[in-house]
Amino acid sequence: MSDAERAAAEADLGWRLSTAVVLFHEAVGRHLGLRALDHRALGLIEREGPLTAGALAESTGLTPGAVTGLVDRLRRHGYVRRTPDPADRRRVLISVDPDARPDFAGAFAGLSKAMSELMATYDETETAAIADYVTNTVAILQAETRRMTAAAEPEGTTAKGGRTAEE
Repeated sequence: MSDAERAAAEADLGWRLSTAVVLFHEAVGRHLGLRALDHRALGLIEREGPLTAGALAESTGLTPGAVTGLVDRLRRHGYVRRTPDPADRRRVLISVDPDARPDFAGAFAGLSKAMSELMATYDETETAAIADYVTNTVAILQAETRRMTAAAEPEGTTAKGGRTAEE
Protein backbone atom coordinates (compact mmCIF):
# COMPACT_ATOMS: atom_id res chain seq x y z
CA MET A 1 0.00 0.00 0.00
CA SER A 2 1.40 3.40 -0.96
CA ASP A 3 1.70 6.28 1.51
CA ALA A 4 -1.17 8.06 -0.26
CA GLU A 5 -3.39 4.96 -0.09
CA ARG A 6 -2.55 4.44 3.56
CA ALA A 7 -3.33 8.09 4.36
CA ALA A 8 -6.65 7.83 2.49
CA ALA A 9 -7.56 4.60 4.35
CA GLU A 10 -6.68 6.22 7.71
CA ALA A 11 -8.71 9.31 6.87
CA ASP A 12 -11.69 7.15 5.88
CA LEU A 13 -11.43 5.11 9.08
CA GLY A 14 -11.26 8.31 11.15
CA TRP A 15 -14.29 9.71 9.35
CA ARG A 16 -16.28 6.51 9.89
CA LEU A 17 -15.37 6.40 13.60
CA SER A 18 -16.20 10.06 14.11
CA THR A 19 -19.52 9.71 12.30
CA ALA A 20 -20.47 6.57 14.26
CA VAL A 21 -19.68 8.32 17.58
CA VAL A 22 -21.70 11.42 16.67
CA LEU A 23 -24.68 9.35 15.47
CA PHE A 24 -24.56 7.18 18.61
CA HIS A 25 -24.63 10.27 20.82
CA GLU A 26 -27.49 11.72 18.78
CA ALA A 27 -29.41 8.46 19.46
CA VAL A 28 -28.57 8.64 23.19
CA GLY A 29 -29.69 12.27 23.22
CA ARG A 30 -33.01 11.37 21.58
CA HIS A 31 -33.41 8.52 24.08
CA LEU A 32 -33.03 11.03 26.94
CA GLY A 33 -35.06 13.76 25.28
CA LEU A 34 -31.96 15.91 24.72
CA ARG A 35 -29.67 17.02 21.93
CA ALA A 36 -26.37 15.15 21.66
CA LEU A 37 -24.52 18.29 22.75
CA ASP A 38 -26.82 18.71 25.73
CA HIS A 39 -26.29 15.20 27.03
CA ARG A 40 -22.51 15.43 26.49
CA ALA A 41 -22.46 18.76 28.36
CA LEU A 42 -24.53 17.19 31.13
CA GLY A 43 -21.88 14.48 31.42
CA LEU A 44 -19.17 17.14 31.51
CA ILE A 45 -20.97 19.03 34.29
CA GLU A 46 -21.40 15.79 36.22
CA ARG A 47 -17.73 14.77 35.87
CA GLU A 48 -16.10 18.17 36.37
CA GLY A 49 -18.75 20.26 38.03
CA PRO A 50 -20.08 22.26 39.49
CA LEU A 51 -18.97 24.65 36.76
CA THR A 52 -19.45 28.31 36.04
CA ALA A 53 -20.99 29.18 32.69
CA GLY A 54 -17.59 30.52 31.62
CA ALA A 55 -15.86 27.25 32.49
CA LEU A 56 -18.55 25.32 30.61
CA ALA A 57 -18.10 27.62 27.61
CA GLU A 58 -14.35 27.05 27.71
CA SER A 59 -14.72 23.28 28.02
CA THR A 60 -17.25 22.96 25.22
CA GLY A 61 -16.02 25.69 22.89
CA LEU A 62 -19.48 27.27 22.95
CA THR A 63 -20.16 30.97 23.17
CA PRO A 64 -21.56 32.30 26.46
CA GLY A 65 -24.95 32.79 24.77
CA ALA A 66 -25.01 29.21 23.54
CA VAL A 67 -24.09 27.98 27.03
CA THR A 68 -27.01 29.95 28.47
CA GLY A 69 -29.37 28.22 26.04
CA LEU A 70 -27.85 24.83 26.78
CA VAL A 71 -28.18 25.29 30.55
CA ASP A 72 -31.74 26.59 30.13
CA ARG A 73 -32.65 23.42 28.19
CA LEU A 74 -31.05 21.19 30.84
CA ARG A 75 -32.91 23.12 33.58
CA ARG A 76 -36.24 22.71 31.78
CA HIS A 77 -35.66 18.95 31.93
CA GLY A 78 -34.73 19.32 35.59
CA TYR A 79 -31.25 17.85 35.06
CA VAL A 80 -29.20 20.78 36.36
CA ARG A 81 -29.54 23.61 38.82
CA ARG A 82 -27.94 27.01 39.16
CA THR A 83 -26.64 27.99 42.58
CA PRO A 84 -24.65 31.00 43.80
CA ASP A 85 -20.89 30.40 43.93
CA PRO A 86 -19.96 30.48 47.64
CA ALA A 87 -16.53 31.89 46.71
CA ASP A 88 -18.01 34.73 44.64
CA ARG A 89 -21.74 35.45 45.04
CA ARG A 90 -21.75 37.32 41.70
CA ARG A 91 -21.11 34.05 39.87
CA VAL A 92 -23.43 31.11 39.41
CA LEU A 93 -22.43 27.47 39.50
CA ILE A 94 -24.11 24.89 37.30
CA SER A 95 -24.40 21.42 38.81
CA VAL A 96 -26.24 18.21 38.06
CA ASP A 97 -29.33 17.67 40.17
CA PRO A 98 -28.62 14.16 41.53
CA ASP A 99 -32.32 13.52 42.14
CA ALA A 100 -33.26 14.27 38.52
CA ARG A 101 -30.18 12.86 36.77
CA PRO A 102 -31.23 10.87 33.71
CA ASP A 103 -30.55 7.14 33.68
CA PHE A 104 -27.59 6.82 31.35
CA ALA A 105 -27.14 3.16 32.29
CA GLY A 106 -29.87 1.96 29.97
CA ALA A 107 -28.57 4.03 27.09
CA PHE A 108 -24.96 2.90 27.52
CA ALA A 109 -25.40 -0.69 28.79
CA GLY A 110 -25.11 -2.34 25.38
CA LEU A 111 -22.16 -0.21 24.32
CA SER A 112 -20.34 -0.77 27.60
CA LYS A 113 -20.77 -4.55 27.39
CA ALA A 114 -19.71 -4.71 23.74
CA MET A 115 -16.67 -2.49 24.33
CA SER A 116 -15.59 -4.56 27.35
CA GLU A 117 -15.83 -7.71 25.26
CA LEU A 118 -13.83 -6.09 22.48
CA MET A 119 -11.09 -4.84 24.83
CA ALA A 120 -10.80 -8.33 26.34
CA THR A 121 -9.56 -9.58 22.97
CA TYR A 122 -6.41 -7.44 23.20
CA ASP A 123 -3.30 -8.27 25.18
CA GLU A 124 -1.62 -5.87 27.62
CA THR A 125 0.70 -4.35 24.99
CA GLU A 126 -2.14 -3.79 22.54
CA THR A 127 -4.34 -2.31 25.29
CA ALA A 128 -1.52 0.12 26.21
CA ALA A 129 -1.20 1.17 22.55
CA ILE A 130 -4.97 1.70 22.29
CA ALA A 131 -5.00 3.76 25.51
CA ASP A 132 -2.09 5.85 24.20
CA TYR A 133 -3.86 6.42 20.88
CA VAL A 134 -7.15 7.41 22.53
CA THR A 135 -5.44 9.70 25.08
CA ASN A 136 -3.51 11.50 22.34
CA THR A 137 -6.59 11.68 20.10
CA VAL A 138 -8.56 13.36 22.91
CA ALA A 139 -5.74 15.89 23.44
CA ILE A 140 -5.62 16.66 19.70
CA LEU A 141 -9.40 17.06 19.51
CA GLN A 142 -9.40 19.40 22.52
CA ALA A 143 -6.59 21.50 21.03
CA GLU A 144 -8.34 21.69 17.67
CA THR A 145 -11.62 22.64 19.35
CA ARG A 146 -9.86 25.49 21.17
CA ARG A 147 -8.11 26.57 17.95
CA MET A 148 -11.32 26.58 15.92
CA THR A 149 -13.25 28.34 18.67
CA ALA A 150 -10.58 31.04 18.94
CA ALA A 151 -10.51 31.44 15.16
CA ALA A 152 -14.28 31.94 15.09
CA GLU A 153 -14.25 34.70 17.73
CA PRO A 154 -14.38 38.30 16.61
CA GLU A 155 -11.02 40.03 16.90
CA GLY A 156 -10.53 41.78 20.23
CA THR A 157 -12.65 39.41 22.33
CA THR A 158 -11.80 36.54 24.61
CA ALA A 159 -13.34 33.06 24.74
CA LYS A 160 -15.64 34.32 27.47
CA GLY A 161 -16.92 37.09 25.25
CA GLY A 162 -15.15 39.93 27.02
CA ARG A 163 -12.69 42.44 25.66
CA THR A 164 -9.01 41.62 25.52
CA ALA A 165 -6.56 43.24 27.94
CA GLU A 166 -5.10 45.35 25.15
CA GLU A 167 -8.33 47.28 24.72
